[in-house]
Amino acid sequence: MFTLPPLTYPYNALEPFISSQTLEFHHDKHHQTYVNKLNEILAGYPEMLEMSVEMLLQSLEKAPENLKMPIINNAGQVYNHNLYWEILGPNAGGKPTGELAQKIESTFGTFEKFKEEFANLGLTQFGSGWAWLSVNSNNELIIEKTSNADSPIIRGKTPILTMDVWEHAYYLDYQNKRPDYIAAFWNVVNWKAIESKYLAALEK
Repeated sequence: MFTLPPLTYPYNALEPFISSQTLEFHHDKHHQTYVNKLNEILAGYPEMLEMSVEMLLQSLEKAPENLKMPIINNAGQVYNHNLYWEILGPNAGGKPTGELAQKIESTFGTFEKFKEEFANLGLTQFGSGWAWLSVNSNNELIIEKTSNADSPIIRGKTPILTMDVWEHAYYLDYQNKRPDYIAAFWNVVNWKAIESKYLAALEK
């Protein structure tokens, strides 16, 4: 059975940028619902319940045809949210350092240019979705946006940073002002955690 990973910081740890009410509602209600639904749809498939969400999404060709979209919709959202909580943190923000900083600069020109391009993906995502920074099979950094529960991991990339632009991620704090949420998001990005994910991706 899949379970909801607990947050590694208190609900109020990301204030004033993300409120404790939003964090509790988002994690304990929305994320939990995807976990519950995933367990429900895979109840008759014990071999799938033994997989990680990563393995599920990377082996969709093995799933029954009628389960592929439900798996994407629910395992995708479980995976996406897991990563989202992992790359946020208190006393965060600022800039990346080390190898990740160098790679961002060599790929995008400057960190500021990267932020601008990444933020624009979130701003221009029509409806619900996600913005991503991933490592591809050539160890290059790729930014992209996906709709709904879709994720670059399904296409063989290793996501290391994501921004949730579903309305439930920000509506209690920012209402329909997605640009304000995106601006605030950078203040809670945990670059140390992201660099660790980047270095791990290079070792795959």
